[in-house]
Amino acid sequence: MRNKEKNSETSDLMRKKKFNLKEGFFLSLIRTLGFTGAVILFIILFFVAYNGIHILSWEFITQPPVDAMTKGGIFPVIVGTILLTALCMIIVVPIGVITAIFLAEYSKPGVLLKTVMMSIYTLAGVPSVVFGLFGLAVFVVAFNFGMSLLAGSLTLAVMILPYIISTSEEAIKTVPYSFKEASFACGATKWQTIRKVVLPTAMPGILTGGILGTAKVSGETAPIMFTAAAFFTPGVPRSLFEPLMALPYHIYVLATSGTHIEETRPIQYGTALTLIVLVLGMNLLGIILRSRQRKKKAW
Repeated sequence: MRNKEKNSETSDLMRKKKFNLKEGFFLSLIRTLGFTGAVILFIILFFVAYNGIHILSWEFITQPPVDAMTKGGIFPVIVGTILLTALCMIIVVPIGVITAIFLAEYSKPGVLLKTVMMSIYTLAGVPSVVFGLFGLAVFVVAFNFGMSLLAGSLTLAVMILPYIISTSEEAIKTVPYSFKEASFACGATKWQTIRKVVLPTAMPGILTGGILGTAKVSGETAPIMFTAAAFFTPGVPRSLFEPLMALPYHIYVLATSGTHIEETRPIQYGTALTLIVLVLGMNLLGIILRSRQRKKKAW
């Protein structure tokens, strides 16, 4: 009996050692891959910053391009990007949040719900160029919006809608059911519970998803290439039906389609650095808003 007990203890120790070795190996692998990815990202950011920091100035930010875009600044490009992104989020956030509320609180499990969820997940993985062609066929041609701010914003809204729906739905589902039960016990209706309890509690996740979606669409090139972006326009759009310049497409034009590619190389790096700073600023804003909302919930 004692020999059997010793053998079992020995086998248990061997299994634990093997498990610890496997766990240590995979943890080391994950850390190595994560460190490698961080180093590559740092190298890319350093390269862009090193080549673009010297051109950044107040004049570069506030002046329009001149002399075939070989001189001047990128003011219309920045304004066009902000307008395009802002209008997109004004359109998509209410639709996405309302859809998420319906899917999380009102829909019933079944084939229809599974089909809708599968469609959302599938659309989230579709390449952005496909949405650009969709926007060209529907908004530019069928609806006769032309190459315009409205057509580009609607195209970006369609592209980012699955992401907003999925992040908002997950945020709503994380709200503890006990919060809802307490609201129902006080005599509140389901809609009052959603409006007064569920949405405020899920707001940090919804805000984070919305801001990350904003950062995502601000760097898209393919959708706006077919629907909104112009090769060059001297000013900012004055209506929803005018084309505009945008940071990602401006980089593409300067790097591939211009006649003075080498002369515009510093402007290319300066524009890319401006776009990176804009995206990082949006992500930082999302982190700050999320932390503030969590502090409010804690109080």
